[in-house]
Amino acid sequence: MKNKLSQVKPEDLGKVAVLMGGWSAEREVSLKSGEAVLNALLSKKVDAHKIDVKRDSIFEDLKTGHYDRVFIILHGPGGEDGAMQSVLEIMELPYTGSGVLASAVAMDKLRCKELLQGSGLPTPPYMKLEKTTDVNYVGATLGFPIMVKPALEGSSIGMSKVNEESNIYKAWEVAADFGDTVLAEQWVHGKEYTVAILGDEALPAIRLETKREFYDYAAKYDDDDTQYHCPCGLDEETEAQLQRLALSAFNAVGAKGWGRVDLMCNEEGKPYIIEINTVPGMTSHSLVPMAAKAKSISFEDLVFNILSQTLVEA
Repeated sequence: MKNKLSQVKPEDLGKVAVLMGGWSAEREVSLKSGEAVLNALLSKKVDAHKIDVKRDSIFEDLKTGHYDRVFIILHGPGGEDGAMQSVLEIMELPYTGSGVLASAVAMDKLRCKELLQGSGLPTPPYMKLEKTTDVNYVGATLGFPIMVKPALEGSSIGMSKVNEESNIYKAWEVAADFGDTVLAEQWVHGKEYTVAILGDEALPAIRLETKREFYDYAAKYDDDDTQYHCPCGLDEETEAQLQRLALSAFNAVGAKGWGRVDLMCNEEGKPYIIEINTVPGMTSHSLVPMAAKAKSISFEDLVFNILSQTLVEA
């Protein structure tokens, strides 16, 4: 596949729609990612065009534009959850990244963890959290601290670290503002890593370090003192094991093309899969471009590679 990708020329890709924006809580991040992707494609002489996705016009925008393929850079519900992928399947338009089922499963943190657990892949203990859930049961089952998060959002939106039973309900309320399904997950004490996937290859791991309690929205997009370590500090074999685990998780949900797998390693070094992202951020603070740079892949070449995969059979 790599040889075939290297043979793709800008004119082979035809007219390309870059879908960005949308209606999720990650709209602003998507717009930044989308502009970066659009500019990268234009710099590679691709006939690329911006579409700020709206519910009531996306079919018409795509139909009247006579596009040949689509770069999806929509984050969160409506773009990363299989909905937009379904639209493009109906319209028979090739698109970047994972298909309908893999996108839906990866986006739903609860279903994704169930699948990972069923596949024998390590993920922190968890439970569904509801308004009526006995907080004593949560503490007895998961211990403290725990992470409370909405099942259908990304970018750490709606997430809270909870250290005691009295704060569980408040954290549930925050998460429930972003969807009905809320997840409580056992906190992993240790270091946080992310592994980007490009095609069938895991890129170098990145270790994340923030002064905040966890790698939250502000740490991801606002803070200038968040540190990204690449090389990640692991020995060669341990990093390779982390990369293999990330690929196993990515393949388990049926994801393809590109993405990112987030992991935690506890104080004994045991890795746990936290979540799988099928349309990761592509902003100046984003992790996939950082990992690609460590492999001497420029941002422009990374974006061109992702789009070219819509033309070349694996």
